[in-house]
Amino acid sequence: MEQKRSLPMQLWTNKALIGKLAKNDFKTRYAGSYLGIIWAFVQPVITVLVYWLVFEKGFSAKPELFASGLEVPFVVYLTSGLVPWFYFSEALTHSTNALIEYNYLVKKVVFQISILPAVKVVAACFIHAFFIGVLYLIYLCYGFSPQLCNVQLLYYSFCMMALVLALSYTFCSVVIFFRDLSQIIAIALQIGMWATPIMWSVSNLAGHPRLLALFKLNPLYYVVMGYRWSLFEGKWFWQEWGLTLYFWAFTIVLFLIGNWVFKRLQPHFSDVL
Repeated sequence: MEQKRSLPMQLWTNKALIGKLAKNDFKTRYAGSYLGIIWAFVQPVITVLVYWLVFEKGFSAKPELFASGLEVPFVVYLTSGLVPWFYFSEALTHSTNALIEYNYLVKKVVFQISILPAVKVVAACFIHAFFIGVLYLIYLCYGFSPQLCNVQLLYYSFCMMALVLALSYTFCSVVIFFRDLSQIIAIALQIGMWATPIMWSVSNLAGHPRLLALFKLNPLYYVVMGYRWSLFEGKWFWQEWGLTLYFWAFTIVLFLIGNWVFKRLQPHFSDVL
């Protein structure tokens, strides 16, 4: 009976188990090291500092949000793009390898293995929540005032979770049979970081409407810009209804594809692992 349930229903039914496994996954990831989970926060912080020193101090970069006429300090602008990107890259990398890492559970007939990618996606939320707090603290320290629109950070974080989860079911299924996929994803993430307006402003493409339209096809564009709309421009997600509809249509299609691929390959997982 459990196997006949749809994937969304399986995730909802096992939400408590997903939460417990996610907490355990996060705690055990750094078990045995002296600093423990502190290592989870060190690399992103150092990355932000390095980019800030290189681009603002080294190249004197001063990106602006021309739509609002407000000059945004580079460290705030940069962090607002890196925070969702860190979550996306970490959650996608770990969820892709979820079935390989938990191969001993995949071989158990009674275990609902469809929740394993979701466990990795939820586990990445703990670090993401911390960095949203850091982002908002930096935002306030630079003189910005709290706005009601800021609550949309939660909505756009949910968007990112949904997108990663939709991708993870295809990737975690295929990587079992094609291990090189992990390396391909790592390269794609390197390219994707520069294809997303994280360290550059979309205002630079104002004179190139076709190129801008191409960049908007990247679903991460919607999320990263959503963080900035929520913090700097006071824009609600329904004001960008076209991008909102596109993002959710794109994500739902990816989820349906992932669901189909996962179900087709699932009978062969235990044989390969």
